[in-house]
Amino acid sequence: MTNLDYMRELRRQVGSRPLIMCGASVLIFDEQGRVLMLHRNDNDTWCFPGGAMELGESTEQTARREAYEETGLRVEQLELFGVFSGEGMRYVYPNGDEVHNVDVVYRTNIYDGELRLDHENRAYRFFDLDELPERISPPVLPVVRQLSDQGNRA
Repeated sequence: MTNLDYMRELRRQVGSRPLIMCGASVLIFDEQGRVLMLHRNDNDTWCFPGGAMELGESTEQTARREAYEETGLRVEQLELFGVFSGEGMRYVYPNGDEVHNVDVVYRTNIYDGELRLDHENRAYRFFDLDELPERISPPVLPVVRQLSDQGNRA
């Protein structure tokens, strides 16, 4: 069963009621210390590559799979950046489905592959940490705050 099938089955049973969703994201840094962000189609905001965990996956497997699916990049040597949960991670999708995310965020500057977009995103760009876009996806804001506060660079 794919993650999409799993979520559809759950949503048939619970409707738009809140669900706890575990996922993983990756902060991918280039040689200049800029971080990769994706411009989402569904809510017209920017985010980091990542997504929901599939049944049986570890968070590291999720991070690698999502980074590859969304960007075409194979990420290496993932380092834990942080685990984000709580009220700041609540999100209501444009279709009304509500989730409370638990996002396990990794970072790396070691990757290979050819950067490309998937169907979920309309653009990608590496940003300097002091020039991140204004329109950030709400559940990504806690990650951006910690990244900016710590001045983290790969």
